[in-house]
Amino acid sequence: MTADQWIALVAGIVGGALRVGAPFLFVSLGECLTEKSGRINLGLEGVLVLSAMAAFGGAYLTDSAWLGVLIGALAGAALALLHGLLCSLDRVNDVATGIALMLLGTGLAFYLGKPLIQPQAPQIPAIPLGFWSDNPVVRSALQLNALVPVGVALAVLLWWGFARTRAGLLVRMAGDSAQATRALGYSVSGLRIAATTAGGFIAGLGGASLTLFYPGSWNEGISSGQGLIAVALVIFARWSPLRCVGAALLFGGAGAIGPALQSIGIGWGYHLFNTVPYVLTLVILVFTCRPGSAAAGSPGELSSTRN
Repeated sequence: MTADQWIALVAGIVGGALRVGAPFLFVSLGECLTEKSGRINLGLEGVLVLSAMAAFGGAYLTDSAWLGVLIGALAGAALALLHGLLCSLDRVNDVATGIALMLLGTGLAFYLGKPLIQPQAPQIPAIPLGFWSDNPVVRSALQLNALVPVGVALAVLLWWGFARTRAGLLVRMAGDSAQATRALGYSVSGLRIAATTAGGFIAGLGGASLTLFYPGSWNEGISSGQGLIAVALVIFARWSPLRCVGAALLFGGAGAIGPALQSIGIGWGYHLFNTVPYVLTLVILVFTCRPGSAAAGSPGELSSTRN
């Protein structure tokens, strides 16, 4: 390959990591907040798809991309709130409830989103990172989703909040020891419902990124399982919001290899390279999870799905 092709390939992977990694970033941050409180939300796939549809529909109806982002985030928060309320009931399993709500969220999105498949909605503005290059391929590849800096700021805010604020300490305490939380007079269910709802709001921003930036349209296959992959991504990041940023970029870059190669004329193995994020998920789960032992950094209450 020529030097220009190598530059275009690297730019394509870096730019793809930023584009494809944006939904991973928001969903993983939302799940990180949820799991820090001691609750697992496997319904994030439903949250992601429903918020993607709601964001696109909101932007289309209001003619404002940012109002669409807000509507998408609120839709994600609403479905996550339902998950939190149901899981606070006695003898309700987090995992089973999450799977049920995943089906509910995707079903609602597919049903309500049928009229939105053809229309076009306003898009989130892009920040040009390729201004330094005269190569149109590089300039096109390095278009940064304006929500990505928001996601990085949220990661820093969550990291600081968990370490330095009373609210963050209470969330961590609910996730590490429900008994200690109750002994101090706090409601474990209330803390987990609040954390789950806030996590759904953050994950909803990832859904908005899908339909209002990349790929920038609504269709029923928009997510491709990214909400489920985010659960593995949180384990890989060891429940650290800052590590979630790096993990999201890693997964985004893995998903961008195929399109980057295609952009320089290499079409062989395109569909094979598209499987890289899923293979990476399996590899991470195999090498980071050990039967009978908790992963480093795991909230203590995650071993129980009853609370």
